Amino acid sequence: MNLHALRLFTKVAEHNSVSKAAQTLMISQPAVTIQIRNLEKELGLTLIESKGRGIALTPNGTFLYKQAQRLFDLEIDIEYKIEQLKYTGNEELQIASTHVPSHFLLPKWLAHFKQIYPATNLHLKTANSQQVIEELLHYKADLAFIVKEDGHHPDINYQFLMNLDYWFIVPYSHPLAGQTVSLAELMEQPFVTREDGSSTKEYLNALCKVHKIPPPKVGLQLDGINESIHAIAAGFGTMLAPSIAASSFIQQQQVARVFIKEIDIQRPIYLCTRKNEQHHSPSFHNFLHIINESIL
Repeated sequence: MNLHALRLFTKVAEHNSVSKAAQTLMISQPAVTIQIRNLEKELGLTLIESKGRGIALTPNGTFLYKQAQRLFDLEIDIEYKIEQLKYTGNEELQIASTHVPSHFLLPKWLAHFKQIYPATNLHLKTANSQQVIEELLHYKADLAFIVKEDGHHPDINYQFLMNLDYWFIVPYSHPLAGQTVSLAELMEQPFVTREDGSSTKEYLNALCKVHKIPPPKVGLQLDGINESIHAIAAGFGTMLAPSIAASSFIQQQQVARVFIKEIDIQRPIYLCTRKNEQHHSPSFHNFLHIINESIL
């Protein structure tokens, strides 16, 4: 594949315009058009089509654009890591994680790793599950951790690590504190929910759908697990929270559990890597060894 033509194609796709892409690249519009047509001929696919006074990607063009983005993100990642080795002599390990592993599991693993391998630079980015997978796919992370039951991406390997209990919690003085109720009854309460893209929010909506009841009323939406539990402790609403995060608040009598008839929730934590990657850095393998040792 002609990578120069592919790079031009990605610029056209980014701008949804041949002329704007040509201006950005400081080359003539006909030169860009010729390269795109040659790429289409080479691939045997139509990538762009006219739309009004501009252009639009075909479904094949959209697919190629997403794959090309990953390719050029890999190029940037390689260049960055070479610069790090050149100027510091140290490896870097980029990690992306959803909130629960990031706050309650990774700190211990990262501290253990740094005690053994102090020269390796570690970077941890915390985001929701959708963003974490994007970080991994686009080579912004070397490995990732998510809590998610399904909807697994076909280009990602998912290694099961453990299950976590999830509990419904309310303020300690709430009338439902310590009570056993139906799911429908609990869903009538105002909920503290996570942002769009959160797997916990997706799970809660799916749970309601399975039991054929309306989803919870959103009383407050927050972007982090700790912020959400603190809102409950302050006296508002209910939420679905991981036991590993909520247990200390329960012990301090700041929040309380609500039990749901015939429903116990466990959710899986996965370690995620890109498929078809044959070679990883020594730091990558060393970190995986520490994790696997800790959960045995």
